[in-house]
Amino acid sequence: MKNKFATLNITEALNNFSEIVTKALEISDVENWDGNQFLDKEKIIRESALVLAGECICLLLHKLSQSKQVEDTAIIKTKGWWHPSSVRNGKYCRNIKTVGNVSVNLELTYVIERNRESKKKVNSRKQGFFPFLRWLGISEGVTPYLWSNIAKYGTNSSSFEVAKKTLQDWGIKISTRRIESLTYKFGKIGLSLRQSKLFALSQGKLTQNPIFKDQRVVISTDGGRAKIRTNKKGKPHSKTKRHGYIGEWIEPKLLTIYAVDGKGKKIKNIDIPVINDGTFEDYKGFLKILEMYLINLGVNQAKQVLFIADAAEWMWKHIPPLLKRLSCPLLTYNLLDFYHVAQHLNCFADAAFTEDIERIKWFKKSRRQLKKGDIKNLLQEMNMIIKNATVENLKALNTEFRYLLRAYRHRRLNYTQIAAQNLPIGSGAIESLIRQVVNLRMKGNGKFWLRNNAEIMLHSRCQWIAENWNKFSNEILTCFLNPGTTG
Repeated sequence: MKNKFATLNITEALNNFSEIVTKALEISDVENWDGNQFLDKEKIIRESALVLAGECICLLLHKLSQSKQVEDTAIIKTKGWWHPSSVRNGKYCRNIKTVGNVSVNLELTYVIERNRESKKKVNSRKQGFFPFLRWLGISEGVTPYLWSNIAKYGTNSSSFEVAKKTLQDWGIKISTRRIESLTYKFGKIGLSLRQSKLFALSQGKLTQNPIFKDQRVVISTDGGRAKIRTNKKGKPHSKTKRHGYIGEWIEPKLLTIYAVDGKGKKIKNIDIPVINDGTFEDYKGFLKILEMYLINLGVNQAKQVLFIADAAEWMWKHIPPLLKRLSCPLLTYNLLDFYHVAQHLNCFADAAFTEDIERIKWFKKSRRQLKKGDIKNLLQEMNMIIKNATVENLKALNTEFRYLLRAYRHRRLNYTQIAAQNLPIGSGAIESLIRQVVNLRMKGNGKFWLRNNAEIMLHSRCQWIAENWNKFSNEILTCFLNPGTTG
C-alpha cells in the first residue's frame, strides 16, 4: 500500500472507493478461480477500505484545523504547557499520517517561549509546540489510533522488524526505526504516569480506590533475567571512535495482583482488572511500586489476601511486613509456591537414594504429605534419612532439610488450608508473566538493552499481558493537558 495525500473531498474519496470495490465485486471467469484469486479480491477490498478510512480521518482533521472555535479550545486546553513568556508565533505546516498510509498537511498555530534576556521570539521551533496537536495527542505526527497501535505491536511483537511486517499488513507503512521511536515515546509517558503515582505516594496524597473491596486477592512476585548494556569507560577506540559496551545480567522484578472468585478462577474485567508490572530497580524501588498499587487498589478493604512466591529471601523479609503495615485483613496468608517446594523435595530424593525406583517412590509419597499438610512426619522422615546418610551426601541433604524446616516454622506451607478455600497453591501466574514479558522478548542471544528502554519495554509488555492496553493507552492519550504527568 503506497503513501498518498488525502483528497479532502469526501465525494471524490467515496467515488474512488466505489470504483475499486465495484470492479473487485465483478464475477467473471469463475471456472478459473481458486483460493488465491479470492484472496486477491479480499486484499483489494480491505486496502481500499483502509484508504477510505484514512481519507475520512484526514478530512476530519482538516475541518478541525480550520475552525476558530477549535483553535481557541486548543489554546485553552493546553494553557498548562504555556510559560509566562509564551506567545503565538504564527502558523506552520505539519504533516499528519493516519491509517491506509493517508496523510494530510495542516496549517496550525505554533506557540513559543520568548527569550527572557532579549525579550525576542525564539526562532527555533524545538522550544515550542502546536496546541492543536498536543491537545489531541498528535504531536508525534501520527493520529492517536495509529500511535497506540504502532506502540502496541512494537511492544508485543518479538522484535520491531516483526512489528513492521504486521503493521504493513494493516495498511501502516512505517520504518523500523520510526516504530522503535514511537513505541519508546509512548511507553515513556506510561512510565511517567506511574512515576506521578509514586510521587503522590511519597507525599501521602495517593488516591485509594475500592477496587478490591470484599475481594479475594492474590499477590505474587518473582524475578527474571535480561542483559543490560553499559558503555565502557575510558577513551573511545582510535579507529571506530566508539567506546564499546559490556552486557551485564540484571534481574527485573515483576509482580502480578489479581482477584479470584469463589471457585478460585481469576477475575478479569473492567471493574476488577489484573495488575501486572515490573522494574529493573533494586528491591527498594520495587517495593515502592508494589505499595503504590496495593494502596491505590484498596487492598486493606479486601476480604482475603494471599501472598505467594518462591524462596527469594528479600521477598519474605519485606513483603509480609508491608502487607501488615497496610492494614490488610486478618485473613492474610503467606505461602511458598508448592511446585518450588516440591522441587526441593526432589533434590533431597536425588541425594538420598541411588536407585531410581526407590527415589521416585519416596518423592511421590513426600509430595502427597506436603500437599496434605503432614509436614511434621515428613520432616521426621527426612531427619532419619540424614542420620543414616553417608558423609558425601550430607551437605545436600541438610540444605534441603533446613529449607523445608525454615518454611514450616514461618507457616508458609499451609497448602491444605489454602486449597480448601479455592485459592492457588502455585505461583503459575507470575511464572507465566515472566515468560511472556521477559523471556519471549527481552531475553535471548545477542539481546542487549539500554536500561531506560528496558524499563519502558518491561512496563509496557506487562500492561499488554494483563489485557489492559486500552486503559493504558487511554491514560497516555488523555494526559497531554497536564504537564506534570508526562515527565
